Amino acid sequence: MTVMTAADHAVDSSAYHDRLMRVRSAMAEHDVDTLLLSVGHDLPYLTGYTAMPLERLTMLVVPRAGVATMVIPALEAPRVRELSAVFELLPWGETQDPVSIVARLSSGSTKVAVGDQMWARFLVELLPQLPEASYSRAVEVVGPMRMSKDAAEIDALAAAGAAVDTIAGELQRGEIPLVGRSEAQVSAHLSRRMIEEGHDKVNFAIVAAGENAASPHHHAGSRVIREGEIVLCDFGGTMAGYCSDTTRCVFTGDVPAEVAEAYAVLHEAQRVGVAAGVVGTPCEEIDRVTRKVIDDAGYGEYFIHRTGHGIGMEEHEDPYIVEGNSLPLDAGHAYSVEPGIYVPGKWGMRLEDIVVATSDGPRPLNTSDHALLSVSA
Repeated sequence: MTVMTAADHAVDSSAYHDRLMRVRSAMAEHDVDTLLLSVGHDLPYLTGYTAMPLERLTMLVVPRAGVATMVIPALEAPRVRELSAVFELLPWGETQDPVSIVARLSSGSTKVAVGDQMWARFLVELLPQLPEASYSRAVEVVGPMRMSKDAAEIDALAAAGAAVDTIAGELQRGEIPLVGRSEAQVSAHLSRRMIEEGHDKVNFAIVAAGENAASPHHHAGSRVIREGEIVLCDFGGTMAGYCSDTTRCVFTGDVPAEVAEAYAVLHEAQRVGVAAGVVGTPCEEIDRVTRKVIDDAGYGEYFIHRTGHGIGMEEHEDPYIVEGNSLPLDAGHAYSVEPGIYVPGKWGMRLEDIVVATSDGPRPLNTSDHALLSVSA
């Protein structure tokens, strides 16, 4: 029973025990008696095991004191790398009721914190079995820990970032054919290259040409890329349990003055946003300084989303770089800075790096060329 999951490559097994101890301290601070984690990334963060999203319940039951128990379908138990210092494994059979097992392990709890991704069906079944309990979100307990990445996690993010930078460089040098190919074909090319560069999974590969680039989350389709248009490529995946995410644009031919002018604004906005990521700076301030550059240049109405999102084991996680989030950056916070300008029916552009806040200042994890390069591919 020693199958390793992707998270094990990035985290030494002894770190899971330390994380569990810190989670228990946070549980005491929030007066939480029991923490329940099912599908989602809090579970592998604490145990190294990623549960499959099945109708069969997997649940890590963490009491404030005592032994943590992973309740798991018996047929899934062989996939778990057992860590006796962190949790006990409790497989359940096909004719057993796993929710009742969780209720028994949580007996006497008056405040229970549940993971955001826990399926509603299991919570609904649990409610009458723990009638004295009140419920809260586990993110209040685990979230602050997951936001502040340790050295091993930052190394994993940097390695994933370097892998997609390699591919971005190929795009910018014209080594990835564009003209005459469909967006979907180029998306498949980027996806294949991510796997070849060491990613375990492709999370997305947005390719948007011309007017389609004005849709920030455009789904690559049959649209054929032509000469004389912008091509936006936003791609990322999971490598050794941690995510990559970068966006670069190229132009198939000579860049028109209108597009070059807008891109110069975008480039400056992104530079300012990265530079603003000093420890102690509120997340919303990064959004403000980035947005101000675009607003002052007259493109404000075309910047239609937040400046960034946290990243780690998930592509999108705390902290979010958006107005209203006054959380100060702390060392180890990892997040994207990705302003965009989107003119409906004409073109769109975005420039994205992953950045880590450090005591020495912001550390960008993506270093491929930030210019809007003309390619003849």
